[in-house]
Amino acid sequence: MSSTPAAAQPPVEQQTVAYAIDDRLYLNITDRCTLTCAFCPKTLGSRQVHDYDLTLDHRPEFAEVIAAIGDPKAYAEIVFCGYGEPTLRLKLLLEVAAWIKERGGRVRLNTDGLGSLANKRDVLPEMAGLIDAVSVSLNAQSPDVYNLHCQPTLPGAYQAVLAFMQEAPRYIPEVTATAIDGLEGVDIDACARLARMCGARFRRRELDVVG
Repeated sequence: MSSTPAAAQPPVEQQTVAYAIDDRLYLNITDRCTLTCAFCPKTLGSRQVHDYDLTLDHRPEFAEVIAAIGDPKAYAEIVFCGYGEPTLRLKLLLEVAAWIKERGGRVRLNTDGLGSLANKRDVLPEMAGLIDAVSVSLNAQSPDVYNLHCQPTLPGAYQAVLAFMQEAPRYIPEVTATAIDGLEGVDIDACARLARMCGARFRRRELDVVG
């Protein structure tokens, strides 16, 4: 007796490890974070950036990430940035950054500035020569405002962000601090002054504009 063929299973949708916006490629290497920002789309239940769903069913390893990149020189820069903190996967970040640099690519890191605090050591010397630019989410001009909006899981987070920003120019050529205009109590001008005191540039971001 012939058996009825099993119905074909739909293909498993591949998770988004790399996503392009304009001439930049962004790498989504983790969904873990050291902050639970009240304004973050992930906290509000969305993992969407433009047309991309950044939900991870597993955290990608080196081979998966470089396969998703292809030719690094095809992009103006490659940015470690998703709905997680890249420095929580520091070993992978550095390995992929080295691979990109060896192939002539430019590397930027978007970070909350808590990499040294989370890894319990100064991670900036390890980034020298591998990271061309870093964007640090300063987000507030004081610990109270920072804690209100960013809700850090690690004690001493705000002071750690400032220390990271002050130290970063020794190892990374371009250091930029950012803060979001439109959040209650955030003084953008004060954030800009604080960034400059730490030796960093400053960029104002807009609330609810992602990517």
